[in-house]
Amino acid sequence: MTVSELLSIDPTAQDLLFREARTANAFTDEPVSEEQVRAIYDLVKWAPTAMNTQPLRVVLVRTPEARERLVTHMAEGNKAKTAAAPLVAILAADSDFHEHLPTVFPHKPDARDGLHGVPEVRSRMAAFNGAIQVGYFIVGVRAAGLAAGPMAGFDAEAVAKEFFPGGGHQVLAVVNIGKPGPNAWFPRNPRLEYDQVVTTV
Repeated sequence: MTVSELLSIDPTAQDLLFREARTANAFTDEPVSEEQVRAIYDLVKWAPTAMNTQPLRVVLVRTPEARERLVTHMAEGNKAKTAAAPLVAILAADSDFHEHLPTVFPHKPDARDGLHGVPEVRSRMAAFNGAIQVGYFIVGVRAAGLAAGPMAGFDAEAVAKEFFPGGGHQVLAVVNIGKPGPNAWFPRNPRLEYDQVVTTV
């Protein structure tokens, strides 16, 4: 059997989500609607996190004023494409995720109280699980037939202060979203092979 045949989703979906999907660096002018973003979230919210913590928080940067505020804090090489993308999402991890545990983790009633006094533990949990959710979000964007341009080249502390003024959030990624435009892709880089990554003990 081929690799494609060993997987449950059809080869077209495999290509859409992984093999043919690329990080986009340029986009068309076609807008990304609120309905599309809702559909992305309503898909990826089902993916797992530890204790169902779901610390990811998303700010959609739509207004010109907000876009200008964000671009100021982007690395020089990311400024132009962030200014031009149809939609930009700021993805952050909420260290106060524990406040939602009575709802999302109801079978352990004392979970919120147990994490209340240990902010350093919550911060680590938020960063780890938020990073997992960033990956889910990118795959969700691809599932919507859009391209994602995730970036780490920005002043994370400044972006957090600008867009999460209440504190308690770690900005993990800034993601440009839209339909890929001309010359959107850099050349495909090699991937490590199975035997370089996987060890059986």
